[in-house]
Amino acid sequence: QDELDLEPGTVRIKKGGGLGGHNGLRSITSHVGTQEFIRVRLGVGKPSNKEQGANHVLSKVPAAERQTLDVAVNVAADAIVKIIIDGVDAAMNMYNSL
Repeated sequence: QDELDLEPGTVRIKKGGGLGGHNGLRSITSHVGTQEFIRVRLGVGKPSNKEQGANHVLSKVPAAERQTLDVAVNVAADAIVKIIIDGVDAAMNMYNSL
């Protein structure tokens, strides 16, 4: 999930939680019928104008942040593999401390 509250490139894992106005999470919840699913959160940072959050996550990634986010996407993919192989708690211990 894209996460405005995390610095660009930060990866965090979370079990369950609220929707926080996140349309993607709302869509997932409507399909799976619960908010209790594992989230791999990818920091995209906050826009300078707080009201432009949706535009921020839907717009093209600025060139200055592209490499950072490319690395973070690979880290997030590795985190998903860790969740599958070793479980969510092991993955949270490993990735939430980076």
